[in-house]
Amino acid sequence: MFESVNLSRSDDLNLSGVELTHRSIKVSIIITLGVIITLGNIAVLLVITSSVAGWSRSSRYFLLSLTAADSAFGLLVMPLNLSVSLLKDYSEGPDLLCHIVAFCNATIYSTCMYTLATISLERYIAVFYPLQYSSLMTRKRTLLLIAFSWCFPPCLLAPITFPDGIIEVHFSNASLVCNPSYSTNVGYSISLTCFIFFPCSGIMTFANLRVWCAAKRQRLKLRKYYCERRSRHNVASRVLVPVMAAYYTCWTPCMAAMIYNAVSGQTVSEWIEFVIVWLPACNGFLNCIFYFWINRSFRRKFHLVLQRLTVSLCPKLAETLGCCNMSKSQFVTVLDNNNTVHGRSSSVSSTCTLISVV
Repeated sequence: MFESVNLSRSDDLNLSGVELTHRSIKVSIIITLGVIITLGNIAVLLVITSSVAGWSRSSRYFLLSLTAADSAFGLLVMPLNLSVSLLKDYSEGPDLLCHIVAFCNATIYSTCMYTLATISLERYIAVFYPLQYSSLMTRKRTLLLIAFSWCFPPCLLAPITFPDGIIEVHFSNASLVCNPSYSTNVGYSISLTCFIFFPCSGIMTFANLRVWCAAKRQRLKLRKYYCERRSRHNVASRVLVPVMAAYYTCWTPCMAAMIYNAVSGQTVSEWIEFVIVWLPACNGFLNCIFYFWINRSFRRKFHLVLQRLTVSLCPKLAETLGCCNMSKSQFVTVLDNNNTVHGRSSSVSSTCTLISVV
């Protein structure tokens, strides 16, 4: 009898040790991901706050909105959930703090999807309606679209904030996230996907597919009439295909698991839940690569900004490393000349100039 009790206690100690090991690994992954996302988007903000050649004013507004939404993953979502995982007593039931954290998570996720959809819509207008672009994408309409992307999700997700409302919230030890219990209200869970994921995915797929087809037709015409070299890079495939592949890879598993949980009332395994819950945060870092670093004008402006910061903050280090041979006044002149380049009304980024790339 005593031997069986001792064995059960040892099993409990081993189980708790395994859980602590898994928790430490998950916390390390979340912190690393948050640091990468934050640093990547800070670098983007340093460049995009000033004008970049080839980017219009409207495109800069949309990309600033996307950068702010992606930065929220590292600055808001991850710290809040890690704080709850450290402060909350897991024997307690749902509380107001967990409901607020779940509301913030769902709002940031939804805002990112709406922002990606508005960027795809603007690119579609820039490519297919270049002459009407300035009249269609005015400053007022641009700001209204951005405001809709940030204000509509909180209104739609407001029921999550009420502890005694229709949506129950619990803290998941598997994903270290405050998750709504969508199985308690199947209709509301399905409505979230119908109002957020499916419309945004449809707009992105339609817009990017049309732009990709237009670029492909233009490329074939240029190859036919001007004997274009086959070795020339396909800009459409290099930008649009990775953007859509990253979007569906990061967001589809999370939405599928939410629908599966709502319909069947069952959950997936521990590590699968952890991966699919945090995959959308990875999209916040991939956006920095596909929307910014792949653009040549952005890389050039980043080098200028980085050199200017080096000269301003550490002039001795700059002279020692020999990273620049200009004086500070020359740097200011170069940056000012770059800032005076007005973005063409029909050009928002590398994917907006696909038709005129050659």
